[in-house]
Amino acid sequence: MSEEPFLNPINPEKVAQNPGLLPYAHTAGGAIIKPEDMGKTKGRSVKAMRQQTDRQMNQLYEQMEVLAKQAKLLSERKEISERIYDAAMGFEPIISETYYLYEKESGQDLLSLVAPEEWGRSFKYSRFLAKVTLLADHTWDVTYNDDLNDE
Repeated sequence: MSEEPFLNPINPEKVAQNPGLLPYAHTAGGAIIKPEDMGKTKGRSVKAMRQQTDRQMNQLYEQMEVLAKQAKLLSERKEISERIYDAAMGFEPIISETYYLYEKESGQDLLSLVAPEEWGRSFKYSRFLAKVTLLADHTWDVTYNDDLNDE
């Protein structure tokens, strides 16, 4: 018996050596492979990155505003505390009690137990400055500050 050489019916010029590396499907049931538009991909990535960093920056700005407001309030509390300790007072302040700071015509401050509405017509100061409460750390909590309410 003589064997005939095998004749491959597929044209060798139309066969890929490595079909898995083709940029398209090489069989009828293969998945569609579309090249990515790198410009679109990068554009979407850059947009997402900008949105995320903008959101984080806004959060930081909001935190900075809160800290700046706290620093301003602390500074005002320090100023009013120093002004109160420089003021004339005929008593020893008690922690957690409310007092009233007035400015005399001479420019000197006075700490009083009497509220502005309790003076009636006998109010003898140039202006009412602040309603304050002595805290345990011997600083003053300002409930009402004439300078803050003028703004």
